[in-house]
Amino acid sequence: MAEGGFAIHPTDQFVVRKLFCSDDHATAVDECTTGITWYDITNVTLWLALAAVAVILLMVYGTRRRATIPGRSQSVAEMIYGFVHNMIEEVTGHEGVKYFPYVMTLFLFILFANLLGLIPMSFTNTAQLGITVTLALLVFLGVTLIGIVRKGPAFLGMFWITSAPLALRPILAVIEIISYFVRPVSHSIRLAGNLMAGHAVMKVFAGFASMAVISPVAVGAVTAIYGLELLVAVVQAYVFTILTCVYLKDAVGDAHH
Repeated sequence: MAEGGFAIHPTDQFVVRKLFCSDDHATAVDECTTGITWYDITNVTLWLALAAVAVILLMVYGTRRRATIPGRSQSVAEMIYGFVHNMIEEVTGHEGVKYFPYVMTLFLFILFANLLGLIPMSFTNTAQLGITVTLALLVFLGVTLIGIVRKGPAFLGMFWITSAPLALRPILAVIEIISYFVRPVSHSIRLAGNLMAGHAVMKVFAGFASMAVISPVAVGAVTAIYGLELLVAVVQAYVFTILTCVYLKDAVGDAHH
C-alpha cells in the first residue's frame, strides 16, 4: 500500500515510452512518455519488430530444410499453414484462397504479438487501439477495394436484401450500410479490449502477491489468469482472422439474395 491508496497501477504497462531518453532528473518519466514523434524508437517499435522477427524465424528459418520428416519448428509452421489455409477455403471458398498470404501474415503477426505480450516486462502491442485500428482499417479498405474491383457496382448489391419485402428493403439497406462501416470499430476494439482487460487483471493480482497475508491465493490466481491469457492470445488471433475471412467473403462471394 502507498500513501493515499493502492500502489498498483495496472494501466502503466500500456503506456508508450521512448527506449532512449534521459533519466538523470525527476522529469525523466515525462520526457520518456511525452513529445513522441514518428521517428522515435519506442517500446511499440521494439515489440512490433520482435513480432515480425518471430514470424520470420518460424516460417522461414524454421522450415529452411524442407525435411520430409519435419522437425518441431517445421511441424508447427506446417500445422499453422494448413489451419489458416483450410479456414480461408471453408469461409470464403476457392476464390478467397488467392488472398491466403495476407490472411496468413495477419494471423501470425497478431498471434505472436499476443504471445510476446505475455513475457514479463514486455509490451502488448495488440492492447493498443492504434495498432488494432490500423489492422482493422487495412482489412476494411482491402476488402472494399477487392469487392469494387471484382464486382464493380454489383458490389453494392450486398446492401440490398432482395429476399426481404420491398417495403423493408430501404430500411434494411440503411442498417446494412451502417453495419458495414462499423466493422473496423468492432474488429479493432474486440482485440484490444480483450488483451487490455486480461493484462490489467493479471497486473492487479500480481500486486496482491506482494502482500504476505493473501500471497498464496494471489499467486494461484495469477497462474490461472496467465493460463487463461495464453488461451485468449490464441483465440483472439483466430477471431480476428476468421472475421477477416467473413468480410473477405463479401468481396469474393455472392451478394445477399
